[in-house]
Formats: sequence, C-alpha cells, structure tokens
Amino acid sequence: MIEIPSDLNPDLVPLAFLLGTWEGAGVADFPGAEKCNFGQSVTFSHDGRDFLEYASHSWVLDAEGNQVKPLESEHGYWRIDKDRKVEIVMVRDQGIVEVWYGELADQKPQIDLATDAVARTAASGPYSGGKRLYGYVKSDLMWVGEKATPEVPLRPYMSAHLKKVTAARTVTPEEVESWAKDLGDLPDDGIAFFR
Repeated sequence: MIEIPSDLNPDLVPLAFLLGTWEGAGVADFPGAEKCNFGQSVTFSHDGRDFLEYASHSWVLDAEGNQVKPLESEHGYWRIDKDRKVEIVMVRDQGIVEVWYGELADQKPQIDLATDAVARTAASGPYSGGKRLYGYVKSDLMWVGEKATPEVPLRPYMSAHLKKVTAARTVTPEEVESWAKDLGDLPDDGIAFFR
C-alpha cells in the first residue's frame, strides 16, 4: 500500500510510491568490470520542499550473500512537474555528476529516465551517459540501469529487486542471502521486471 505523508509537498504526490527505505539485491555486469551480485539500500525522503532526496549504497555480495566490499554510492534530488516530467540531479562516488530527465508513466508507478548532461572529474572512469527504469511492482521497487562509455555502446549494467523496510519489518541477512542465491533467475537485462 502506498501511503502519502500529510507533510509531503503536493507536487510530489505522484512520486509518493518511492518514499521510504528499500533493501535488496541485484546483478551488475559491464565489460571491463567483474560481474557480481550486489546488495543495495536506497532511501527516498522529503522535508516538505518540492523534491525527494535520494541516497543509494550498494556493495558486492559473495555466493553466501555476505557483504564483500562497497560497489557504488549515489546521492541526488528528484523533482516532478505537473506534466509528470521527472528531473534528477545526481552525484556518484566515482566522480560523476549527472542530470537526468524522464517521465512518470500514465496509470502506473513506473519512471523512465535518460541522462541529459554528464560531468566527470579527471579521476573518474569513462562514462558517456545512461538510462534507467524504476517501477513499483507488487509492493516492491525494481530498477534496471543501462550505461554507455566511449568504448561500449549503451547496454544494461545493473538491475535490482528491493523490498520496503518498515518499523514492523526489516530485511534480514538470511533474506539477502536467499535473494543472492536466486539472482540467477533474474533476466540479463533486468527489463523483464516491467513487462
């Protein structure tokens, strides 16, 4: 069930399905990087202003679902206008800042995004841009990301299946271990989640 906080800025009601902390597991695979299973924690929060604050932390999982090392961290701000257009400013720990634009689907909680601008520090790896698809599917948050570099055309590189964490329910290490073992059943491109 999607709850709308009484102090949520009215402009953000269409994005209320994102609010909260989500945890789960996914698969990362991109040329030049080691394919791995990963755990992820994502939080969407608000303070009454016209944006959602976004924070994501992911880490490599071993075959038993144990955390091995950090993978990626992202922080950003999500906005939506009256025409359901979504804009995001995001910074990644690799030294990348992105501006994303997209749209909230009509009649379903699904957001398609694409990068509009990318800025990189000298220390960051090659990156040209990306696409993402987020969806609220059967009370879970699922997403798939695509990325491109000057050497590799746009292709899927990460996807995850996340469960909402509430005061009454937290994700247990056993659940993460179980999800990590089930990752072999995930589609390679992650997009099948949304079909």
